[in-house]
Amino acid sequence: MADQANNLEQAVDQAVESVADQLGQLTDGVVTGDPIGLENLLDVPVSITVLIGTTRMSLGDLVALGPGSLIPLDREAHEPADILVNGRVIARGEVVTIDNTYGVRISHLDKDL
Repeated sequence: MADQANNLEQAVDQAVESVADQLGQLTDGVVTGDPIGLENLLDVPVSITVLIGTTRMSLGDLVALGPGSLIPLDREAHEPADILVNGRVIARGEVVTIDNTYGVRISHLDKDL
């Protein structure tokens, strides 16, 4: 668990550095004021996507889809879903239901954060 927390902390540090680099590019490398600091970034919203599978089909098959059509995915039902933050896989988990909505229970964090 400590390794996962370490990996997550490293990923956050890398994101902070990336944002700082991008801000530096916007200001032509002239940086003024106080450092951004992690505390100031914790409220920044990020997009989270849960990917349960993918498939490829021809445009003709896509156009033929309608209500009741089934689209087979490339994963079996017992396989974990990918959890992506801004398009990057950070964890995997199990799709669950919470009251009347879907959720995801994180089973492990990606070690390559």
